[in-house]
Amino acid sequence: MPELALPPDAHTLADAVAQAVRDGVAAGELVPGTTYSVYQLAELLGVSRSPAREGLLRLAEAGLIEIRRNRGFRVLPPSAHDIEEIVDIRLALEPPAARHAAERGTDEQHATIRAALDAMAAAAASGDEVAFWPADRTLHDLLLRASGRHRTAAIVERLRTTTALLGPPTTASGRTLPEIHAEHEPVVTAVLARDGAAAEAAMRAHLEATRGLLVGNLRRGRP
Repeated sequence: MPELALPPDAHTLADAVAQAVRDGVAAGELVPGTTYSVYQLAELLGVSRSPAREGLLRLAEAGLIEIRRNRGFRVLPPSAHDIEEIVDIRLALEPPAARHAAERGTDEQHATIRAALDAMAAAAASGDEVAFWPADRTLHDLLLRASGRHRTAAIVERLRTTTALLGPPTTASGRTLPEIHAEHEPVVTAVLARDGAAAEAAMRAHLEATRGLLVGNLRRGRP
């Protein structure tokens, strides 16, 4: 079995297992096409079989692995098409939500959105990716909830989790944290100004740029 380790900051054991496998794939420890034992994985990571299976099920839903009954699991090569499909779904959901957040969000909701952007800025300035990505997710979630679309917020959160499992973040292609923060500035500026059209356009531009970089990461990683 390859060298794998549980990350220290996961919310649950299943999350930790999923991330450990994801890290193993990224590091080349887990090779696409090879079948690995679920039992050996659980033993290696020091967890019971239940969280090991749950973590693997999440990866299977994301399309990163295939669970082979009575045999184990097999790593699948991530697909650029998967990323394109996921971001296309987000493009159908998030730009209109940004418009509604601008036009319908309360002053209190707008204040929390501003605070989330400030947290992103602070993390970007210090180069702290551990703090940056949760702040990024929080900002997108707050925008969706300010639009009154709570079910959409849950869908987008699941899609973002799947994207993170499928491939490296856009910083792998050279985009810096300050640059990512800067893409969010016009979204928040428009929302706070209650300019729905500008908020929708800015969110669309941000997601389209993200899609291009994520797909490029995967295509460059192929032999």
